[in-house]
Amino acid sequence: MAQPSSVEQAAERPASARGNARTFLHELMPEANPAGTVYGLITVGALLAAESGIRDTYEETVGSLALATILYGFAHSYSELLGDRLETPSRLNREAIVRVMAGYFSVIKGAMLPLLAMLIAWAAGAPQETAVTAALWTTVVSLFLLEIAAGVRCHARPLVLLFDACVGATMGVAIFALKAIIH
Repeated sequence: MAQPSSVEQAAERPASARGNARTFLHELMPEANPAGTVYGLITVGALLAAESGIRDTYEETVGSLALATILYGFAHSYSELLGDRLETPSRLNREAIVRVMAGYFSVIKGAMLPLLAMLIAWAAGAPQETAVTAALWTTVVSLFLLEIAAGVRCHARPLVLLFDACVGATMGVAIFALKAIIH
């Protein structure tokens, strides 16, 4: 007898579990500009790795990350907008600005998860280095889960899914390597 498909298995689970899994997957892999979300996640991870130990206070670290994320988001959007205009001659207009600003918000959304981890650690009274480490691990785990989610969405076979997971883990290791090299 054939094994039930993942769709059939999902149908056997309670509706709330399926809804929660779908909501989690949707939040993890946004439909609008997921590349921007990944970019924001990696950007904040790299900035945390580079800055951890440089800033003395939570306020300075969170402030510099917020400012850098805003600048990176604008740089990402502006470069896309200007690049499009240089490639296909067109005037700057409201529709183009709205389109690229949607990309900007996805960068901010990606940056929020590690920043949130850092703010939670701060609120809990953790030492700043612990908060930075928590934010870095949040970045690494998020990248790993995004790779897994992307593989699952395309019904990847187990070995391909393992490869996808290794790619995400490698990006995470690179972020920790940056921290080790700089500090």
